[in-house]
Amino acid sequence: MPPPPPVNPAVASVPPVPKPVHTTPGKRRPRALVRRRARRLRSLRVPLLVLMLLAIAATLVLASSLLIPLVLAAFIALGLNPIVAGLSRIYVPRAIGSLLVMLALGAVVAGSVSALSTPAAAWIKQAPAVVHELGYKLRRMTRPLTEVSHAASQSLAGIGVAAPPAVQIAPPNGFSFGSILQVAPRALAEALTVALLVFFFLTYGHQMRTRLVTASPGFGYRRVALRLVRGIQLEVSRYLLTVTVINVCLGLLTALVLWGLKVPDPLLWGGVATLLNFMPYVGAISNTLLLLVIGLLNFNSPAHALLPAACFAFMAAMEGNVITPMILGRRMRLSPVAILVWLLIWGWMWGIPGALLAVPMLTCVKLITEWLPGWEWFARMVER
Repeated sequence: MPPPPPVNPAVASVPPVPKPVHTTPGKRRPRALVRRRARRLRSLRVPLLVLMLLAIAATLVLASSLLIPLVLAAFIALGLNPIVAGLSRIYVPRAIGSLLVMLALGAVVAGSVSALSTPAAAWIKQAPAVVHELGYKLRRMTRPLTEVSHAASQSLAGIGVAAPPAVQIAPPNGFSFGSILQVAPRALAEALTVALLVFFFLTYGHQMRTRLVTASPGFGYRRVALRLVRGIQLEVSRYLLTVTVINVCLGLLTALVLWGLKVPDPLLWGGVATLLNFMPYVGAISNTLLLLVIGLLNFNSPAHALLPAACFAFMAAMEGNVITPMILGRRMRLSPVAILVWLLIWGWMWGIPGALLAVPMLTCVKLITEWLPGWEWFARMVER
């Protein structure tokens, strides 16, 4: 038997060349389809988000008659919840405590309305005469500028330039109480609805919170949900109660200053200042202009006429820049741009109630997004 041929070491060290595996196009096609589908979904994300926001806005506008009392009742209940919780800690049942708090709040509101309704009705009734008198005083104060403008127009007419035609201002229509009588039953029904909702929120709100927490799937999720709900409720309640107390104090101080300046109906303008101060910046500017008009109507001296508006502007500036940040802290401060955009959005959707509820809603959303993972960017964006 002949010996085997010798094996060359260089040839033996070379590994065998694998045969090429030919992949068919059918195996690549599913992956390409998945990638193409994912790219199409990413391209549709922004249009779908815009459509979702438009659908939410349309729903909020259409359901405003249902949502406004519900949101208002929720905010009132959150603001009064610390008082009811304090009563429950001294062994007062929540139902009795809620009833006592609601009765006290109803007495305060009824007393305020009865005290302010008479001067408010008088001002509304004499609104046409007030507008006429205001126009007369403004024309008298701007008479020097009018004379200069008239002389300039005559000089321009002498060189061939015609003066602009005079604009005829239609006289204001008289005020009628028929519109108020038409909306009175609906306003009364909404007020009773809000009061009933506030009572049930104060009485059974803690049970709803407990059921919401126990609906979580696991013990760890329940702990996180409990801490989240308790933290949000505590901070929102503290914010609403503190802001309400600050606004009421500002309104009382405004009424006291106006009484010292001999402005008629100081309690009415103090109440208006309390309500308008729930809209930062916009409310202060609106109330300053209102007091400027009141001063022009009641005083002949320009310095005395400007004094009520100047005093309120100083008090509002101190409240917004010193007192409120010192009490609530820097964490509660909001960006003026975010406030104005939020006011425009909710004022467009819900009118005057939306404008009054806009800033409390923005603050609550900011506090909630600070606690929710992945939404901290919104809290940082609206923060000042």
